[in-house]
Amino acid sequence: MSVFRVPTLATSLVLCLIAATAMSAPPNLQTPSPVIYLADNLDEKDSLGFCIDTVGRGLSDRLHAHSCKPRGGDVQFLFDAENGRIASATFENKCAALMSAPAAGVKLALLDCAEGPEQRFDYRADSGEFRPADDADLCLAVGPASRSAGPFMARDLILADCADTEPARKQWVVKTVS
Repeated sequence: MSVFRVPTLATSLVLCLIAATAMSAPPNLQTPSPVIYLADNLDEKDSLGFCIDTVGRGLSDRLHAHSCKPRGGDVQFLFDAENGRIASATFENKCAALMSAPAAGVKLALLDCAEGPEQRFDYRADSGEFRPADDADLCLAVGPASRSAGPFMARDLILADCADTEPARKQWVVKTVS
């Protein structure tokens, strides 16, 4: 004999909360264009989303993902499709570059723009993925854990295996100047 149980109201509410938490939510982007940001807000506490950013305040030779700042500044990047470069809109002639040969876990730097393969990316608008020009199996992604960054939040900016990385950590939106 099978027993059918009707879920209690509390159980139903918990299940709805879990389902809502698992669903992706876009950020409430306030950063002026141009900007490259994750399509999913992930766990950014103020719903600002995560943007490509220099580590620390102002110019730095390292990149990470950081809460998108409402005033812009060092979180403003653009994609130069002609040259395949992710370029700073704030710091002249500075582009994202792989810190070593393409591999899962490789981090990014901000260096003088150059012609090398370490600065070339393909952006696939249909999937929202940036892939290094020399390895189509890897994607630009954020690390799995957030950390405090003063009043904001940050995550590592890395290359990850596209097939094994959840979409929320690798789908980017490129917002150009209107």
